[in-house]
Amino acid sequence: MTKRPGEGELDTVARPVVGVSLALRRGETDVHRHRKSQLMYVLDGLITLETGDGLWVVPPRCAIWIPSGIDHFARAAGPIHVASLYVQPELVASLGGHCRVLFVQPLLRELVIRFAGPEHRGDAGREQRLAMVLVDELLSAPEQPLHLPMPMDRRLRRLAEAMLEAPSERLTAEQWGDRVGASQRTLARLFQRDTGMSFGRWRQQLQVGLALQHLAAGESVTQVGLALGYESTSAFIAMFRRLLGTTPARYFDAPEATAPSSG
Repeated sequence: MTKRPGEGELDTVARPVVGVSLALRRGETDVHRHRKSQLMYVLDGLITLETGDGLWVVPPRCAIWIPSGIDHFARAAGPIHVASLYVQPELVASLGGHCRVLFVQPLLRELVIRFAGPEHRGDAGREQRLAMVLVDELLSAPEQPLHLPMPMDRRLRRLAEAMLEAPSERLTAEQWGDRVGASQRTLARLFQRDTGMSFGRWRQQLQVGLALQHLAAGESVTQVGLALGYESTSAFIAMFRRLLGTTPARYFDAPEATAPSSG
């Protein structure tokens, strides 16, 4: 996923928001950072983004928010179409300094496409007003639970890497602890300390992220469930729906499927 000519220059353009629409093939970027904050909206395909704080999976109709100055790299397993905006950092200080995956609602989508289109220039006053509407929409955009924080403890890091490499292994927390030399109690304490999640919740986040990658590649729900070690398709569907509010089959099909419920 190499940068197209001119994309890098957008980071230095002296306007509130600038953008570009890109169709990219599979691949990945080098580790880099931006002076501006970046919003990468996925229209088609799926992106995995990695920073020092973990992994984010970005499916269609969602966007990854990347604050200025954060080292990151992105990976695409297949062809993707994205609209990428670069926003002056002072406009978005209220959004905080952490990456997040956002569900892109209709007005935000139209603003992103407008700023990323070939006719995105307007008079300065209009551009500033539209930029402020964009910020308002970003502030109200529902956050998606598609972040997988990576633990720092060396034992947990070995465990996390093993689970990423062999997600179908359905070991208990005690069995994983035996593998890396930590008791079940120690494992639970370290996971909560390093990731802010229980071991069980972290494993489900991992499985959802991997499931989205497999589904985006065209695999069936049954194939994905088996690849993740579920004994039945219904158990996999139940886990997926509990975390994302819809079934795997509907996630990429219905425009409203990725919107979190208000409850």
